[in-house]
Amino acid sequence: MSVKDEEINEGRRRFLLSGALVVSFSMVPGVGAMAQEVIADEGAAVHVGKETQALAGSLKTNPYLDSWIRIDRAGKVTVYTGKVELGTGVRTALLQIAAEELDMAPSLITFLTADTGASPDEGLTAGSHTIADSGSALLNASAQVRGLLVDAAAQHFGVAGSVLSARNAVIKAPDGRSMTYGEAVGLVDLHRMALPVSPLKNPATFAVIGTSLPRVDIPRKVTGGVSYVQDLTMPGMLHARVVMPPVYEARLLQTNTPVILKMPGVVKVVRNGSMLAVVAKGEWQAVQAQRALAAGSQWTPGRELPDPATVHRDLKAIATQHIEIANTHAAAGAAVKTLGAKYTKRYMLHGSIGPSCAVALFKDGAMTVWTHSQGVYPLRDGLAEMLSMPKDKVRCIHVEGSGCYGHNGADDVAAHAALIAREMDGQPVRVQWMREQEQTWDHYTPAMVTEVSASLDASGSIVDWNYALWSSSHNERIVNAGRLIPAQWLEKPFVPALSVPMVQPEGGGDRNAIPLYALPNLHVVNNFSPTMPLHTSAMRSLGAHMNVFTIEMFMDELAAAAGIDPVAFRLKHMQDPRARDVIQLAAAKFGWPRAPRKRNHGVGFAFAKYKNLMAYVAIAVEVSVVPETGQVILEHAEAAVDSGQIVNPDGIRNQIEGGVIQSASWTLYEQLQFDTKRIRSFDWSSYPILRFSAVPRSVNVHLIDQPGAPFLGAAEASMGPTAGALGNALFDATGKRLRDLPLAGEGLRKLIDV
Repeated sequence: MSVKDEEINEGRRRFLLSGALVVSFSMVPGVGAMAQEVIADEGAAVHVGKETQALAGSLKTNPYLDSWIRIDRAGKVTVYTGKVELGTGVRTALLQIAAEELDMAPSLITFLTADTGASPDEGLTAGSHTIADSGSALLNASAQVRGLLVDAAAQHFGVAGSVLSARNAVIKAPDGRSMTYGEAVGLVDLHRMALPVSPLKNPATFAVIGTSLPRVDIPRKVTGGVSYVQDLTMPGMLHARVVMPPVYEARLLQTNTPVILKMPGVVKVVRNGSMLAVVAKGEWQAVQAQRALAAGSQWTPGRELPDPATVHRDLKAIATQHIEIANTHAAAGAAVKTLGAKYTKRYMLHGSIGPSCAVALFKDGAMTVWTHSQGVYPLRDGLAEMLSMPKDKVRCIHVEGSGCYGHNGADDVAAHAALIAREMDGQPVRVQWMREQEQTWDHYTPAMVTEVSASLDASGSIVDWNYALWSSSHNERIVNAGRLIPAQWLEKPFVPALSVPMVQPEGGGDRNAIPLYALPNLHVVNNFSPTMPLHTSAMRSLGAHMNVFTIEMFMDELAAAAGIDPVAFRLKHMQDPRARDVIQLAAAKFGWPRAPRKRNHGVGFAFAKYKNLMAYVAIAVEVSVVPETGQVILEHAEAAVDSGQIVNPDGIRNQIEGGVIQSASWTLYEQLQFDTKRIRSFDWSSYPILRFSAVPRSVNVHLIDQPGAPFLGAAEASMGPTAGALGNALFDATGKRLRDLPLAGEGLRKLIDV
């Protein structure tokens, strides 16, 4: 994308300061009366009409071509997606997909992301769905638009469409006549529903898909440009800071508002029930006033938090739904050996590098919010309910945020901004949480317990597998106003929607709980808790991180009991040929099995197909351990990936490498600190993450391309396999079976000393 395109995109996010834009949408005719199916993903259920079920990806829910691609008479091509850029590079990849099928250079396309006033509604950007859903939609929509334009030109020229060529928005005939896309669009109406079959290009001719186009979001980030919502400035913008309760369910009794109003730069103190904020002309003035306001406020005691020592025991007590997600039976050999194990995971926080931030403007009866939410449409609906405003009077525009994979405070700070902006009519208001607020009011990833047992026959084959997990939904995204934290503090508070389990095959806490291995007798139960003692919600990969860790750790234990090499044991139980290919490739690139290693070094292997639906990842790692401190270094990793048709090879490598590093941090070091009084992980010293000194020495990612195959989401696919491989490598290095996350640090040091 050109610099000009970037400027257009940024200007669009600011235009409402002095103007207005009205965008109308046509929905599928009669959709309310049509028979529908429900597709559950990481957000709310999506209803799909039967007449669109055969369409590709998000065309099912946004079937009109001009929801995705618009071309004006001057030939300007604008492409829209309802997905957002989270640092994964999807904006670049989606642009490549559209450019390929439109037969255009990417730099000639203006590419715009999620905006409730302009883009298609694609729900959440989550669960590695972006390329699979939005990419598939854009691939087909772009091909169909190109086909319609070429057909229109052919009819105008009086020739067969097959003799025409299209390149960079110009259609050419063999005799030299030509027509621009802008001219051709005058001959065809793009406001039409997509068709189930598209004139897709032969993958062998791809010139943009499959190339490592430089990411369009990087230049500004590395040069200090305006890149994030935290950087956003507007004329006349005010700054606000909020005062949040010290503990859950504490209610505000009184404040020192008169004192605060006398402080320099303070414009207003906003209070609605227990929602409290100060507005100032300058940001530092707002910070100083917030500190004084917090110090002068009095609250009720609130409620106690759980005892950290009993968290995993408590999970079994609060699980009230026992959901059988797999129960299969087949003939198998006689069991000669049975093993069992229990694994645990503690609460973790998102730890976004940039605290959550939003800018809101209430003007002429309409609310506009610039937000780094991963779901602008669900947020729009929640804000409209909270503000008692019509949905068409609330607009949410995505601007990338500085750090998040999952449900952090982005939606909640947007609610704060909207509530405060409503009190400051006509003036944009910027709200940013403080670091301690970001961490103590996060939606933590839930704690988990998993238990597994399995039996082997005399040949070393698994004959039965019994698996149980205890946790929650792992997804409390915005489905009503009550899911917005500030809405719960209002004078007339909103109540959060009830927590419900996410259905398989996507799953929530039970994501990837069903192994891909061939197991003749399989029983898997999700012991679901609809309530959790801490605020929890989605974190990258949801329950897959823990479930794959458990499965892959236990596969190594079974391999050892069978006397079979761990990689050979996996292949013995794997029938999926694409899975076998990634397992064999990762092993070969690593040089598995390794010769005897030096002291305190170990190697490990793991595999998973994310959700059993998306990218295949196998990984082999080598670790080193410092026995005196329990520090673990991931020395080396070789990962093999099959994500279907590759759009941007470098982008996939980025995500797998980043996932390896993030999963290593979770698996080895991260755990939320709290006691019965309050959350104690309020800064980086009280919540340790992987340091630069412990970053993997080398990570190599090997891609298996599948030209023409469906896109398979890869962004979250390495989280679980990395955890399993690390656990297995630590056993190899120490001789200790480590089953309680996090694995490194003081707990490991004590275990080694035993």
